[in-house]
Amino acid sequence: MRFNAKDLALLARRPSGCFDKEGKLKICRVVGDEKLVEPRERWCRLKGNLLFLMKNKNRSLYLVEKSIVFPSACPSPAPDKIASKKSSEASEVVILERCWIVEFRSKTDVSIVLKFQSGEPDLYVEAASKPDCESWAVALGEANSEGLQNKIQQLRRLIMEIKEERSSDEARQFLPSSQIDSLGEPQFTSIQRIANEPKLEFSLACKDLVAATRDRKLNTFIQVSVVHPAEHILTRYSSTEIVEGTRDPLFLTGVTFPPEYPIYEETKIKLTVYDVKDKSQDTVRTSVLPDHKEPRADVGRSFLGCTTFRVGDLVKSKEQQLTLTLRTSDGGKTVGTIEVNLVKMGELEDEETDHITTDGQDQKFLCFLPLKSCSRGFLCATCAHNTENLERMTDRQAEEECALVRECTTAEGISGKDNLPSLNAVLKNPICKLYRFPTSDNKWMRIREQMAETTLSFHIPKELINLHIKEDMRRNQELKDLGELAPHWDNMRKSVIAHCDQMLSMYQDTLAELGKHTGSSFKSSCSKGEKTLEFIPINLHLQRMHVHSPRLKDALYDVITVGAPAAHFQGFKNGGLRKLLSKFEAERRNTGYQCIYYSPENTAKAKEVLSNINHLQPLISSHADLLLNSASQHSPDSLKNSLKMLSEKTELFVHAFKDQLVRSALLALYTARPGCVLKKPAGPRNSAEEGGDLQHQDHPSQIKRQDSIPHHSEYDEEEWDRVWANVGKSLNCVIAMVDRLLEKDSVSNIKEGENDPSAADCKVLHTGGDWYEQLYPLVITLKDCMGEVVTRAKQSMAFVLLQELACGLPQCLMLTLRRDIVFSQALAGLVCGFVIKLHTGLRDQGFLQQLHSVGLLVQYEGLLSTYSEEAGMLEDMAVGISDLQKVMFKVIEAKSEDFLPIITGRREHYIIEVQLPAKMFELLPQEIKEGKLLRMYPVLFNVGINEQQTLAERFGDTTLQENINQENLELLKEYYKLFTEKMPPDCLPHFQEQNDLKGLLENLHQNIQAKKRKNVEIMWLAATICRKLNGVRFTCCKSAKDRTSMSVTLEQCSILRDEHQLHKDFFIRALDCMRRCQQVIKQGFSVKG
Repeated sequence: MRFNAKDLALLARRPSGCFDKEGKLKICRVVGDEKLVEPRERWCRLKGNLLFLMKNKNRSLYLVEKSIVFPSACPSPAPDKIASKKSSEASEVVILERCWIVEFRSKTDVSIVLKFQSGEPDLYVEAASKPDCESWAVALGEANSEGLQNKIQQLRRLIMEIKEERSSDEARQFLPSSQIDSLGEPQFTSIQRIANEPKLEFSLACKDLVAATRDRKLNTFIQVSVVHPAEHILTRYSSTEIVEGTRDPLFLTGVTFPPEYPIYEETKIKLTVYDVKDKSQDTVRTSVLPDHKEPRADVGRSFLGCTTFRVGDLVKSKEQQLTLTLRTSDGGKTVGTIEVNLVKMGELEDEETDHITTDGQDQKFLCFLPLKSCSRGFLCATCAHNTENLERMTDRQAEEECALVRECTTAEGISGKDNLPSLNAVLKNPICKLYRFPTSDNKWMRIREQMAETTLSFHIPKELINLHIKEDMRRNQELKDLGELAPHWDNMRKSVIAHCDQMLSMYQDTLAELGKHTGSSFKSSCSKGEKTLEFIPINLHLQRMHVHSPRLKDALYDVITVGAPAAHFQGFKNGGLRKLLSKFEAERRNTGYQCIYYSPENTAKAKEVLSNINHLQPLISSHADLLLNSASQHSPDSLKNSLKMLSEKTELFVHAFKDQLVRSALLALYTARPGCVLKKPAGPRNSAEEGGDLQHQDHPSQIKRQDSIPHHSEYDEEEWDRVWANVGKSLNCVIAMVDRLLEKDSVSNIKEGENDPSAADCKVLHTGGDWYEQLYPLVITLKDCMGEVVTRAKQSMAFVLLQELACGLPQCLMLTLRRDIVFSQALAGLVCGFVIKLHTGLRDQGFLQQLHSVGLLVQYEGLLSTYSEEAGMLEDMAVGISDLQKVMFKVIEAKSEDFLPIITGRREHYIIEVQLPAKMFELLPQEIKEGKLLRMYPVLFNVGINEQQTLAERFGDTTLQENINQENLELLKEYYKLFTEKMPPDCLPHFQEQNDLKGLLENLHQNIQAKKRKNVEIMWLAATICRKLNGVRFTCCKSAKDRTSMSVTLEQCSILRDEHQLHKDFFIRALDCMRRCQQVIKQGFSVKG
């Protein structure tokens, strides 16, 4: 290259403002991995593609250059200025041409290397800090001559597009106004596809690619960009994996456009082929820009060629295939061809795969992954040395079926239109990826991987918070209705109500903030510490794999991924719920508290009694009114039905108070009244005998009505038994009167005027008058007795709750809040999993029978460590998942277009009503259609796999994980026992033999007892058992990103190997393909929102 040394020297001495970048760097030449000399500190100045290495490292020498640049405008320089001028000359100029940047991944490394294609020694550059190093890498990459040429070409293409757009606008100016109006907005041709299916999918392959040098092996990938016909703007859409070491790459990753994507036949798609320059995955650099900017095309890769085609040409092509010529950016040189094949999941591809080379031959595979893409296992780079267990797990033979929830249905079941409205109400914003993998018999299978958000991420927490607000308001009112209390108890009540009002206000504020939320329907991991979103689950998504292969068509495999349910905003300094609840319960027993201790079981019983009161009292009142209405109409059949319903509900009401807790709480409440005096009962009485025999009771006029609990009089401990028994006596009188009326009506129809004998049980004068007049006083007495029982029971149970709250203020309320937060996150995921499972299993009669006869197994796979904060997260998660046992599901027919689930109930007892369209509802068994409640059996198995778990196993404690796994093993055994008892052997023919499940359970038990480090066999066995028992699968880690993605992709590839005959030589390449795409999706979309 010719250059003018004098001009370069003059350029090197120009003022600081004239350079693109300046700074102090350590520089030396490198051959291979060895430095020729020790790095020497230089002042470096970058101008265009010229890097000047100055002789002196002192920055002050270059700041005075302004006085010597224009000698005509200044007096003669002093001798010291002349000395400075000589010492500020450049010692070397590096021309940045045909070179690329390599930056090391270490967080502490602050060096980069400039590599030259000419074969010159590499240039080692070391900065003072990591940010400085990154800024130099960006500047040097942009200064590369190839980067400048790419920018010029891009600007030229942009100019041409602007000219074309202007020419079309100018042409429209010469048209008559009538013609312009007739043109209107441009009309585009839509692509006809099946509802809810991707609009367009195609696969890619290249042939005869031309390398820059003859002996170079290409490492290529294709970048896909879209040009919308209305906007004429080039938008980067996706890219394939990198295929290394061949000039005829066949890409396993395809391109898919989701149903809502605005793509038409007029849309143009640009395919750009790049050659990755650096083969070292550990040092390759895809982007040095901030996360919100696109990576540049000139860093770590070089442009080979590009081509463009119209979507309509591909869709309308006879063979549904296009062969396009790849050309350089100027359009002059041909660098190869590219094949575009239209993909339809419902059609098999007959093409053989013999021409594809495997991983072990000439064609190799490389992809840009922020995690270390080791050949075995799924740990990140920082813990890659812990892959021994995973290596064994991946390499073992397929003796057991893969552990992922599997739904094998017909094509009608998968793409049927009936379930689309209700399913679309739950899922939204699907992101699809398309793959094609070879099978062991040299055929193709196609895989569509989909990740979808769910609207339930926000819907369920908002419904739940609304229920919490109503429940807490009702509790506060019950505390206020306790009546007059002694000063000590009254002050305690005031303190409790004040704290409860504060918590209630916080719930209301949170609900208001969630109501303002707009945008994405999930919470990204970077928002897990936000207070306003603490009830929302982290990164809740459906991961669905749709497989179409010669062996098994249209198979769906679903797994729900979500961040571990935990109270991140409140932190884990003192541990999680499991430890906090245990500590709180121990402190409540402290005699220092000035309150009455009730066990958690008694407290839960008190809440249940209050719930039964609020539920049964209005029902009994309603049925009593219906009974009177039937009597007024003189309808015997209606009277019988009304009496039957009234009797059933009243029996439930009476037995709801058949508990010693109510009696003891009434006594405790009386002692809390001012001036109480206890009266010892005259003799023992059996309350069960008093209220149990409902057939021999007194006349209603003999029933003694009691006032509220006396304050200043003697308290009879047996008074509650008499009040409670009066309800049963009143009901028996109503029953006797109805029987008398019906009997007389029947006799009168046979023999007119015959007198009916007097009633034996209820001696009420009857003159043959109207039915209504005879039943009315008995029904009123029943209502009055019931109201008296309700008043006393409510006050006594509210007093029990007062003790619970008073014994632990404010810790009790804070623990309730934390538990509500964790439960809200867990419930949102559970509802999502149930809805998806119900939709995919609607045509599986065996599954539906299992659902209402046994219940649904829900298996959570935890990947949290037992070290530091993650131990607290695991404690929260364990309690939240355990609380899901209190949730029941009910399937109802939708009465409107709103298919979102409805939540009813209270803390510790919730019912989720799932709405289905009429056509889908008719497919359900009669038991489910009649409203039978469906039970859930959640189990959690956790195995920490990251580097923090290594620290916990060597220096910490893993008891928490071992206890959780052991406890949930017992729950799993309980479900299996129930399943074998209630399900006939031939009910579910697609299940394996029962002995097989028994053996798996025994194997799981042995692995849990073994206490082996990072025993991933526990995960594998638990997930396999879940699939065999037709359960729902969840995979969780801290934020549902890296560990979750690695685990899910390993399961998916194992399924392809075990169930669909994935070619054994392509297992690792398929795994890397899917992991690369999962990382792009998770990092680029889910995490950042």
